[in-house]
Amino acid sequence: MSEQSALQIRNLSKVFDLGRGRTVQAVQDISFEVEQNSICVLLGPSGCGKSTVLRMMAGLETPTEGDIVIGGHSVDGPGRDRGMVFQAYTSFDWMSVRKNVEFGMKINGVPAPERAERAQRFIDLVGLGKFADAYPSQLSGGMRQRVAIARTLANGPEVLLMDEPFGALDAETRWLMQELMVNVAEETNTTMVIVTHDLEEAIFLADKIVFLSSHPGRLKEEIVPGFKQGKRISDKEKVVKLDGYSDLEAHLMHLMREEGRGVE
Repeated sequence: MSEQSALQIRNLSKVFDLGRGRTVQAVQDISFEVEQNSICVLLGPSGCGKSTVLRMMAGLETPTEGDIVIGGHSVDGPGRDRGMVFQAYTSFDWMSVRKNVEFGMKINGVPAPERAERAQRFIDLVGLGKFADAYPSQLSGGMRQRVAIARTLANGPEVLLMDEPFGALDAETRWLMQELMVNVAEETNTTMVIVTHDLEEAIFLADKIVFLSSHPGRLKEEIVPGFKQGKRISDKEKVVKLDGYSDLEAHLMHLMREEGRGVE
């Protein structure tokens, strides 16, 4: 993986106006970088501002202070250089899988032959080749998220942003989707930023973990899972058996417990 930075967060803060002169600080003075073609996981206790940081990356929220830079340009709103996958299913029920995946490209004026080719590529990549003409109501929750991932990737974003995308799935489907994302990262070289509260998910997916403190969210620690030796492994069973996995899990549990005690 390249060490070149794909995304820079510089002294980022967000204060929400609650009205009547009241405010709440969600995140405070956060700075970190996301390397090109890497998977960065935002982790921390509930309410620490993980999703707020991600929404600012997506341009859905405006920072009160600080800067988010992608490709040398400051983020000042949503853009085609970023794609967002939410926890809630976002497929159009009246469209087939194929039409769902083509939708964003159609809006962006991609010619029909290219749309069809790219849609098929990403439908196959997420393992939905046999379901291309099915409708979302005919699919499981995991399959619906695969549709959302394929649709987002088909638009060719530089950075894929995911907000607890597997939180609503059962345990088996969840780890299968985690393995899928490792394979997708390897196949597409897409930079990913993923929000989760799940320690196992963070350790398995991450090339780097950015751990945020309890509210207001501040940068607590940046962690590179050294036990992976710079490699991605798409078999979760193999990862959890590696020397160093349990040590990192225990460290993250300690951080969670430490920060959890600080929540008022």
